[in-house]
Parts: sequence; C-alpha cells; structure tokens
Amino acid sequence: MPAGNATNGAKLFKTRCAQCHVVESGAPHKVGPNLNGLFGKKSGTAEGFSYSAAMQKKQVDWTEETMFTYLENPKKFVPGTKMVFAGFKKPQDRADVIAYLKEATA
Repeated sequence: MPAGNATNGAKLFKTRCAQCHVVESGAPHKVGPNLNGLFGKKSGTAEGFSYSAAMQKKQVDWTEETMFTYLENPKKFVPGTKMVFAGFKKPQDRADVIAYLKEATA
C-alpha cells in the first residue's frame, strides 16, 4: 500500500464519501454508518446503524490493510453489502482516504 496523503484524502472523502458517512464523534448516522473509531473495530458493529446481513456476517477487523482492499471494490469484498459505492480503483486514492480516516476517526 502506498503512503497516503491525508489532505488529499480529506478532499476525496468530501466528494466521494461524505454524502453517506460522517467521521465526527457523536454525529448521527447517515445512509452509511458514522465512521468514528473505525480502525480496530469489527464490521457491522456501529451501535444504532442497520447493517446488511452480509456486513454483519463478514466480521471484518478494520485495519489499514482490510480497508485498502475493501475500498477498491466494496461489493466484491462483502457480497450483499448495502454500500452502493463502486470503489476507488487507484491505489493512491485508497491510501489517501485511509490516511485521512486514520486522522479523522481516531
């Protein structure tokens, strides 16, 4: 995985992710779950969010590596997920979003 640029990742998050996700602690879920505290958690466990059965069953441990794979093609990584986002095909874009998320969700 390439080194990520959090500043570029913030821009990508704002244009490609923020319509469905928030990162601020205590902010309400949107179409997708609040991502605060994401790294180190298992998938499908954000309290108060209605996950797909597929995401609950997958039980992914969210690390930089699993997020890198997931963000390339969410529907391939978790068949049956409700997430409609097609993914970030460029490895650098994925690394940048992860760098942003590591900062913004800690």
